[in-house]
Amino acid sequence: MLLTLFCLFIAIVVIQFFYYIVVFGKFSFAKPQNGTPKRIPISVIVCAKNEEENVRNLIPLLVEQNYPQFEIVLIDDASSDGTLDIFEEFEKLHSNIKLVKVENNEAFWGNKKYALTLGIKAAKHEYLLFTDADCLPSSKDWISNMSSQFTVEKTIVLGYGAYDKIGGSFLNKIIRFETLLTATQYFSWAKLGKPYMGVGRNLAYKREEFFKVRGFMDHMKIRSGDDDLFINQAAEKKNTTVCYLPDSFTYSKPKTSFKDWFTQKRRHVSTAKHYKLFDRNQLGLFYVSQLLFLLLPIILLAFQFQWIAVVSIIGFRYIFAWITMGFAAGKLKEKDVMYWFPIIEIVLIFTQLNIFVTNTFSKPVHWR
Repeated sequence: MLLTLFCLFIAIVVIQFFYYIVVFGKFSFAKPQNGTPKRIPISVIVCAKNEEENVRNLIPLLVEQNYPQFEIVLIDDASSDGTLDIFEEFEKLHSNIKLVKVENNEAFWGNKKYALTLGIKAAKHEYLLFTDADCLPSSKDWISNMSSQFTVEKTIVLGYGAYDKIGGSFLNKIIRFETLLTATQYFSWAKLGKPYMGVGRNLAYKREEFFKVRGFMDHMKIRSGDDDLFINQAAEKKNTTVCYLPDSFTYSKPKTSFKDWFTQKRRHVSTAKHYKLFDRNQLGLFYVSQLLFLLLPIILLAFQFQWIAVVSIIGFRYIFAWITMGFAAGKLKEKDVMYWFPIIEIVLIFTQLNIFVTNTFSKPVHWR
């Protein structure tokens, strides 16, 4: 029995090696990215619901973007606070701002996808760049950097949506490491020609890609997934690329309590079951290998079975995982989280297990 577990442990580490070196290495060890400046007209789309404080900070940074031709499409999704008033103020001040007012619709009550669809249809330009109301672009060249990755064939650009650093907060390090790992995964698979998700905090695509798949219609009843479910459906090797230029990042304020972050992650994870079969399987295999890598050595070491070999294999695994994620962290400006890598990874693995169990017995709350 112990010999079987030992062989299984070796197989798990081989699987981990495949993911970290072969798959994630496609992004982690890639050369620094270059962008070819474009002058294509861009429509920046922001959908907001009760975000008056955030949009007051965001809109001035969008207006000041260093790009020759762009409009800002502001979508107010039936807000009950002062969001619409702020939108109207900025619309009067800037000619390149277009306001889309969404009223509650019984068939699409509180559905962000419905609101986004109206904004996409109202956009003047064919190339669309999305961010959320609680995000801020990292520079005045955000539009320029994201649009630089568009080509005749590459009509979907996956960007990086980071979270602000909070000094002295271990939860913040967990959140940013999880964001780093997720980005490393979807960037890497996109580079391998198997794109499966993107984040609405930083995402760009040509409008024709939206209509090719009938927009959000195939998953309109699923409240989440205006970003990842759309990309899972529309993205393919031929039409998708990534952008990890530092000036292309967006930053959001992270959750400051474990409960709020746990609730947020429940919403994100709940959409994964709607991914294509291959994507569900590869994500599931990675997570199971992560969990078994923690559990199997505990059993083997408890019985002191081949303990020198077990400890050596554990060390080998942490070396290649640390190196791979370290290079990815360097590209995405998240190096400080890597000092805590082993501890954060353990916490994150068991948090994900908790999320899976919780989502099995109750549904998470979505956009309202």
